[in-house]
Amino acid sequence: MTASNHPRDESTTLPRVTPTGGPPQEAHLDSTAHLMNRISSQLASQLSLVSLDGRRRPAPPALVLVAHGSRDPRALSTVRTLLDRVRELRPGLPVHLGHIELNEPLLPDTLAALRSEEAVLVPLLLSRGYHVKQDIPEMAAAAPVRTRMAAPLGPHPLLVETLYARLVEAGWRSRMDEATRRASGVVLAAAGSRDPDSAVDTGRTARLLAERLGVPVVPAYATTAEPTVPTALRALAARGRHRIAVASCFTAPGRFATECAQAAPWLASAPLGTHPAMARLILHRYDQALATPSTVTAPALASA
Repeated sequence: MTASNHPRDESTTLPRVTPTGGPPQEAHLDSTAHLMNRISSQLASQLSLVSLDGRRRPAPPALVLVAHGSRDPRALSTVRTLLDRVRELRPGLPVHLGHIELNEPLLPDTLAALRSEEAVLVPLLLSRGYHVKQDIPEMAAAAPVRTRMAAPLGPHPLLVETLYARLVEAGWRSRMDEATRRASGVVLAAAGSRDPDSAVDTGRTARLLAERLGVPVVPAYATTAEPTVPTALRALAARGRHRIAVASCFTAPGRFATECAQAAPWLASAPLGTHPAMARLILHRYDQALATPSTVTAPALASA
């Protein structure tokens, strides 16, 4: 897989009648609404850099979304579409992508190519762990720009909003009678980490989701940590919960998300993906980091 295959712009296929009155031909045209949104975003981006007195405002620190990277091409496509959603919500904000591994651009290359003097690194990760505590800070420390490190996306109510929406899309009833509720449960399937803080964060997300759903939610992991998804499913069944869904706590499609979904005895939700709440959460973490002076990392000094 290469990182050069950008997702295509969304477009609308419209029928076109031939001059001879024959069968209609398909014309692949951008919808008017999509074109107007793009023009509006570009215009707003330019206007946001100009103050009321006509002087140019300084550009805001760049937002660099830090994805893990995946061999699954759907993951890269998902992340790029999510970046477009962020840009639509905050015109004028420089938004970039960097990967920890497996995909280009890698984070060090993204930081080296930045024209901004400062960047905020927002991990596209759902809990604390080695990548958040070690990998990303080490890459940032070697960068030629000042950086601020944002918190991972979870736990947070906007993450729970996305998890809930994906479950409803998969067939979870937003309203159920008491007997159905007593028979229902959810396994929150996450990647897993040896770092105990990761389990703390995933557990907190599970509790927030349980409060939203009104049923037990048990965190489980695809690798490294315990319990596994099958173990969590058996534990819920032993408690009389036989109507069990698997909530996919993964940012994009991939091997772990697929394996966890296949273990579901009933329904499994799709990964978080490009849900609008995810774009809002990314910007929330960006804004949080800007309000926290202690997150600043000085740029690396060039070698003599």
